[in-house]
Amino acid sequence: MPTRNDIRNVAIVAHVDHGKTTLVDAMLKQAGAFAAHQHVDDRVMDSNDLEREKGITILAKNTAVKYHPKDGGDPITINIIDTPGHADFGGEVERGLSMVDGVVLLVDASEGPLPQTRFVLRKALTAKLPVILCINKVDRPDARIAEVVDETYELFMDLDATEEQIEFPIVYACAREGHASLHRPQDGSLPDNDTLEPFFQTVLDTIPAPSYESGHPLQAHVTNLDASNFLGRIALCRIHNGTIRKGQQVAWCRHDGSVERVKITELLVTEALERKPATEAGPGDIIAIAGIPEIMIGDTLADPEDPRPLPLITVDEPAISMTIGTNTSPLVGRGGKGHKVTARLVKDRLDRELVGNVSLRVLPTDRPDAWEVQGRGELALAILVETMRREGYELTVGKPQVVTRTIDGRRHEPTERLTIDAPEEYLGAITQLLAVRKGRMETMTNHGTGWIRMEFVVPSRGLIGFRTEFLTDTRGTGIAHHVFESYEPWFGELRTRSSGSLVADRAGSVTAFAMMNLQERGVLFVEPSTEVYEGMIVGENSRSDDMDVNITKEKKLTNMRSSTAEETEKLIPPRKLSLEQALEFCREDECVEVTPETVRIRKVVLDQKERGRALARSKR
Repeated sequence: MPTRNDIRNVAIVAHVDHGKTTLVDAMLKQAGAFAAHQHVDDRVMDSNDLEREKGITILAKNTAVKYHPKDGGDPITINIIDTPGHADFGGEVERGLSMVDGVVLLVDASEGPLPQTRFVLRKALTAKLPVILCINKVDRPDARIAEVVDETYELFMDLDATEEQIEFPIVYACAREGHASLHRPQDGSLPDNDTLEPFFQTVLDTIPAPSYESGHPLQAHVTNLDASNFLGRIALCRIHNGTIRKGQQVAWCRHDGSVERVKITELLVTEALERKPATEAGPGDIIAIAGIPEIMIGDTLADPEDPRPLPLITVDEPAISMTIGTNTSPLVGRGGKGHKVTARLVKDRLDRELVGNVSLRVLPTDRPDAWEVQGRGELALAILVETMRREGYELTVGKPQVVTRTIDGRRHEPTERLTIDAPEEYLGAITQLLAVRKGRMETMTNHGTGWIRMEFVVPSRGLIGFRTEFLTDTRGTGIAHHVFESYEPWFGELRTRSSGSLVADRAGSVTAFAMMNLQERGVLFVEPSTEVYEGMIVGENSRSDDMDVNITKEKKLTNMRSSTAEETEKLIPPRKLSLEQALEFCREDECVEVTPETVRIRKVVLDQKERGRALARSKR
């Protein structure tokens, strides 16, 4: 089959924080993508505010560098897809891999392959893509390069890689400094070459040029969507066969099987970080097209005389669900003008999210103002809620639940492979913490450095609320990562939170006097003068049951003075919960109220007497 030798399409895949985005930065700079005087931010591919704040990639994005070979040959366009490293955004990874002809697997020289490394590598091997191994951060003082290479070989064996796939080239790099070499450096030292030239050359030698069938009609696959204030919806496509021109009539093959003739009003190609107009594009090109307002991911653009749709993009099924609905608390709409509080606005926003997020599902519930939203993991759903909060929506979010399946007449639930790195003195605490959550240990490795690595298989619902307890038990030193493993028979009842809640029994403003009397009962979440309502959770009880408290009680004023009255009373600072921590804290009968200004936890049933009656009925 003929090939386009002037193009290479490659995805960079790795675990969270192993340096994918930093490596793309260095490639862009060394390929001359930026002008000499141009100011360039670090991690330029992390364009989303949340990506910059959390330091992770959430959306798969593409860029292109023009590489000029040292032998003076024609420049070669390298299209780079920067994929998320977190399994919760697996839909983005799968779409990214459908656009490319090979992958660069980036592995930290100290941490080695971690669960998300396994996740993204499994996807690449299933797609039969060639792999380049890049050992990054070789200059770390705790680097162990030779062991990490051996661990990566073991990972390939575990994933049943073929002999051709195991014969991968290895590049040693320090992406932050822009250095790369084919020779293994000493642990903790920089590569012997001060440019990325060996890395670029390995990409050209290993990643095959895009191939196509000569004379085959047009086939372009829609793999991602974007939007522009001027052009409307933009579809990102990989052309598999044929050529496409600006102004051309094409057949739009929808995912439901229908075919419609449409016109390409705008054709764009990526250069560095910008999209530039083009008149035509051919096989192997990654393009952006405008002019089709309702185009969806997985659709095909084909020849109008001979439309041949490509297979739809398939993604893993969702494992976690949560109920998202309108804000039903007594303080709804109090935050200010412009808040979006109606069911219609919330439903429209969820429908818009479905357009670009193929791994999400939105299902109706028995209430007209609430919907069940299913996704890959807790983080993916929390990111959706946080995005909506920043856009001005007020929401009520239920406790995350697992999505079960019935297999051979039995109820099955998703499990996760959890990898933990921690100091060895916390071995007992971690084992005990996971025993309560029905986790079973698979392997344990002691590197002889005082740290141990343990692998567990744990039910997904056992990991809801796990991270906070884990960080407390390991004094903030432990590192935990997990990735979907498989479906297993239902594990039975789990009690993951041993403490109860302190629940406000009336509306009003929090007083320092009431907080002084209550802080010995547990940990408070609110500060003086905060407005509360009946049923709102104001703290964590030190005992296992819930306690209704009066946190608005004021000190009675008298004309008597005592010798101790002038003493300063010490309030313990309240614990401020982020959105993710609030979702982790929730129990089944609790939910989270999310507004642009605040995140509050509340009981689903606000009335104290109603909750008491429901509890009495459940004990009969």
